[in-house]
Amino acid sequence: MEPTTRVRFPGISPRAYEHPADRGAMATLRAVPGVTSVLKAVAGMWNERAERLFAVASSIRVSDNQYPRINRMRVDCAETLDLDTTPDLFVARSPIANAYAIGIDKPFIVLTTGLVEAMDRDSLRVVIGHETGHILSGHNVLRTLLMRLLRLQATVSWMPIGALGLRAVIAALLEWYRKAELTADRAGLLCGQDPAAALRQHVYMAGGTSMDDIDIPEFMAQAKEYEEVDDIRDSILKLLTVENMSHPFSVVRAAQLQRWAASEEYRAILAGDYLRRDDDAPSSSMMDDIKSAGRSYKDSWSNSTDPLTKVLSDVGEAVSGAAGKVFNRFGGGGSTSDTDNEGNDRN
Repeated sequence: MEPTTRVRFPGISPRAYEHPADRGAMATLRAVPGVTSVLKAVAGMWNERAERLFAVASSIRVSDNQYPRINRMRVDCAETLDLDTTPDLFVARSPIANAYAIGIDKPFIVLTTGLVEAMDRDSLRVVIGHETGHILSGHNVLRTLLMRLLRLQATVSWMPIGALGLRAVIAALLEWYRKAELTADRAGLLCGQDPAAALRQHVYMAGGTSMDDIDIPEFMAQAKEYEEVDDIRDSILKLLTVENMSHPFSVVRAAQLQRWAASEEYRAILAGDYLRRDDDAPSSSMMDDIKSAGRSYKDSWSNSTDPLTKVLSDVGEAVSGAAGKVFNRFGGGGSTSDTDNEGNDRN
């Protein structure tokens, strides 16, 4: 049954639920020399109208008459997060379960049939809320540019200098996007307001086909096992494995989101105590964002038994301490150079 009431969040700022690691990764991305110039150049190399026309020509656009059940979720999620415009949503034929938000000037959401057929109603609402959260946060802009850069990389891989330059920007974008997924997961939970449905979504993406075959405590114990490896070789393997991934592992994401669902921060937002967009002043400096991420990492590391984490346990403080040097080097010292502009452009 549909819940009789679902809390709305008028004027909510995405920073109200933003994962601190997302904020820090964005600050790091801004610090990559030349990244803004690269992204602006790539943005002008493709016609966004072509991407939308492709969706119109090859997919089903959700409306009152097409996939009406999904359309109600689309509208409901936009209203819950108080978006100015309800984004279009398309269902594309693919056996691979996937969803994404794409576009810069007029972003839209794409769900695959593999996802729609697999998810129950409440879990699908969480997914749509997740993608709506990406749009509210502006993640779709950088994701669109990341997709274009990956296409471009394939065409210039034979050029060593060009390939190395693109790899640096792509690596920074991938690191940011993995953290942005954690923020969007929270948006999905705020839209669905059902932690169990959010968990079912992650269970499916991890390999579950029926909750009757899944033991939730054992599933959650997998995340603990991953986070608490006791061999430094496993720690290094973890770093190498995620290097080229755009998403965190489903089991790890499930644990992260369930912890947030049990937090005071989540309960406060449901009660209406959250940052509004009208009151949301941008961070005064990149250094503030890096410090915030540093504190987040340090808190999680303090509770971790990962041996590599223990070796690097001072990094949280080191990041905060070194942020001033990084910030000054890449434009925080009051310079009016191009580098300074790049360091502060969220593009």
